[in-house]
Amino acid sequence: MSFKTTLLLASVLLGGCVLPPKEASHPAALASTRVGLIGAAVEPTPDGWWNSFDDPQLDRLIRAGLKDSPTLAQAQARVADALARSQIAQSKLLPSANLDASALYQRAPENYLIPPPLAGHTFWMGQAGASLSWDLDFFGKQADAVRSAQALTHSAELDVEDAKLLLGTAIAQAYVELYRQNALADIAERSAAQRENIVAITRRRVAAGVDTQLELRQAEGQLPQAHVARDQAQAAAQLAVHELAALSGQGADAYGAIQRPVLNLDAALPVPTALPVNLLARRPDVLSARLQIEAADSQRLADRAAFYPDINLKALAGVGAFGWNNLVQSSALGFGAGPLISLPLFDGGRLRAQYKSSEAQLDEAIDGYNDTVLRAVQQTADQLTRIDALMRERVEQQQTLEANEAAYKLAEERYRAGLASYLSVLNAETQVLTARQTMVDIVADQAIARVTLLSAIGGSFDARASSAGTAPNSAQVLTRVTP
Repeated sequence: MSFKTTLLLASVLLGGCVLPPKEASHPAALASTRVGLIGAAVEPTPDGWWNSFDDPQLDRLIRAGLKDSPTLAQAQARVADALARSQIAQSKLLPSANLDASALYQRAPENYLIPPPLAGHTFWMGQAGASLSWDLDFFGKQADAVRSAQALTHSAELDVEDAKLLLGTAIAQAYVELYRQNALADIAERSAAQRENIVAITRRRVAAGVDTQLELRQAEGQLPQAHVARDQAQAAAQLAVHELAALSGQGADAYGAIQRPVLNLDAALPVPTALPVNLLARRPDVLSARLQIEAADSQRLADRAAFYPDINLKALAGVGAFGWNNLVQSSALGFGAGPLISLPLFDGGRLRAQYKSSEAQLDEAIDGYNDTVLRAVQQTADQLTRIDALMRERVEQQQTLEANEAAYKLAEERYRAGLASYLSVLNAETQVLTARQTMVDIVADQAIARVTLLSAIGGSFDARASSAGTAPNSAQVLTRVTP
């Protein structure tokens, strides 16, 4: 074949092959400068953030959860799967070799391809050979597929870290909830004791002719309410125990081993006062979403390279013959080697559809990343606002509690002296009970908000290292958060 003929044939083939479509525009990934991260950077600490609570039982529960939780085991299994897929992709960059052998006893047709004297007779046909194939990956299709698989592996590893962070947060929140319910049960028990004391006083006043049976029945009728409140709090505490056991990977046999928390909530968990400038570099879910973009982009490039020729090196060697005796003769030997070029010509639009799909997946990954970033900023800002609000609420509630306790003490003294009715004592006692319950809720909510904030910023941090920079308060930061 002449050179001109070859060139003409190549032109026809190239002109008729499937061409890659024009690359579409894609959304931009949000940067930290676009979401208002202007607070001081937070530096990680080597120890678990929950150690600030100084509660050995909480430490034991979280460590058990990190070791035995089915949720965490699922995330780790996904890492193993992603790693295996990455190894599969890497194997396609290396040469592959196969050894094949077969022995077939057959009868050849008389009027077919096999000539006499074999035609119309039975005989053994044997063959054995080795083959070698190597995709040279001239256009980087396999290399891009490897980069995509590696990015997905790293993303799965970060998902494990995110699962650990969320699991530890959930256990700590459930532990604080157990603390809350036990404290509410104590308040109900204390209220019952106070009401029993009022009943005793009322009985003496009835005996002295100062009060009637109506006041006595009113006083006795308040006791069951206190007992109901106590029972409800104790039941809620048991539910918190059940949740703690499940989160830590344990069953019902662990319920009895979970004791009442001894948390010092006021001394626990230092928190930042502003949105950290390095927030996006700390949160595992944000980093994982970023790797999802890299994986999708690499896969898009691999799908684009599929439009170009595949060039492989092929080599084979082996023996084949009719009859066992002929198989070991030198004339049975055969071999060959050379390049193999494969170029898509017509595929019914499959490659174009596949490429459009990969572009859509890239857009989805970028939008998913942006959504994760905005949620990370919102979650952090929400907790900063909540902590500020709870701090103010606690100061005001403390004043309310002290005033109500003083009013109750005065009402009780006046009732003892016969200067006030039982109704005034009941009203004052109800106000005290409500104020105590509200205070417990605020203190517990403060601890949960701090735990949630640490989860929102990606884990514990060194407050001393972070204090070197200047940071505005949370209210200032929140006004500057723009998507």
